[in-house]
Amino acid sequence: MKIAIDLHIHSGLSPCSEKDMTPNNIIAMASIKGLDAIAITDHNSVKNLSAFAKVAQQNNILFIPGVEVTTKEEVHLIGLFRDLEGALEFQKVLDDQLPKIPNNKKVFGPQLVYNELDEVVDEYSFLLLNAINLNIHETIKAINKVNGVAIPAHINRKSFSILSNLGFISPELGITTVEITQSCDYPLLEKKHPYLEHLIKISNSDAHDLGSLLERESFIEVSELSVEAVINFLSKK
Repeated sequence: MKIAIDLHIHSGLSPCSEKDMTPNNIIAMASIKGLDAIAITDHNSVKNLSAFAKVAQQNNILFIPGVEVTTKEEVHLIGLFRDLEGALEFQKVLDDQLPKIPNNKKVFGPQLVYNELDEVVDEYSFLLLNAINLNIHETIKAINKVNGVAIPAHINRKSFSILSNLGFISPELGITTVEITQSCDYPLLEKKHPYLEHLIKISNSDAHDLGSLLERESFIEVSELSVEAVINFLSKK
């Protein structure tokens, strides 16, 4: 079955995101836009995923636990997990490897943790925009260890992407899927990097505000509407 996805969305936990990026607002917007499956991928933290999972279940939206990690090379990777338990296990890695630099919310914005009623229950104190102390190999290994899938984010961008920062995608990384932006000229990118022909490509919004969530415009083909089926597709399993 073909499903409409947006697997790169930031909540109010990401300091660069709008304050109205709450569980109920995002899930409602995803429903209005006709999305079948979404992932919340905050910078270097999964602390809002439990609230989103509850709201998504109430509104019949398939919710995939996720995160956007900044590796030591300042490469952005999307990590998607089969369940909340795997995501929370990966949070331990992030807690250990994120530099303990206090967030200046006047400069970067607040980092808000919500409950399922959109109430702010906490503010994350350390700046989530920093790179963690793991390189890309180590980060992917940590995501794989909890049975997740690692996806290089917005690979056609000129900053914070695997191609801009490292120049190529090493086969040793075991990457099966890459993310491109809506404006990407993929045939041209493929000419420069022929190995991309063998990888799955997906397009997401990287939304930091409600209006930026995708419409029904990015699709994948899965056996059923489930987290397991989506992760299996992206992992080529």
